Amino acid sequence: MSPNSGKIRSKLKTTRISALVELIIICFPCLVAAQTMYWSSGFAPIGLSNISTRSSTPEGSSQAQLEMTGDVEISADNTATPRLSGPGGDTLVTEYKLTFDGDGSSATGASTVDYTSYESFLNPAVSVTHVGGDDAVIVTLYVRAGNYLGDLANSGSYSATQTLTASWAGP
Repeated sequence: MSPNSGKIRSKLKTTRISALVELIIICFPCLVAAQTMYWSSGFAPIGLSNISTRSSTPEGSSQAQLEMTGDVEISADNTATPRLSGPGGDTLVTEYKLTFDGDGSSATGASTVDYTSYESFLNPAVSVTHVGGDDAVIVTLYVRAGNYLGDLANSGSYSATQTLTASWAGP
């Protein structure tokens, strides 16, 4: 063993450690800058009261919380799945509405999306604006149902499934 072999080993260990420290310092800002978006709670099932008259339109709602560190868009399923369907193939007029606990200006959120038929609800998607320091928005989904004009649906249980999808806004 040469008299310098101990120095070479020591030097190699020092180089590895400093390279590791440099790698962590370079990558740390990348990790901190990563954006997040996820539903931290889900919507509970929405129950509607019975349609008691030909013209009544019962309404119900449920809330979920969306965590986000950037602007997002929320879109909806516009297939037949979110239409209230029941016995004998009967369907009900099915409309949805969306509200937010913030307006997108002073707090993370967006403007209210008024009642719209299931076929066109959130089409196009609604833009939810993130406001720094407010990384959560409470989203309230409303549904209301009724008979079609001049029609009376059969009595029974009706069900629908609405799916909301959050995605990053922009390109």
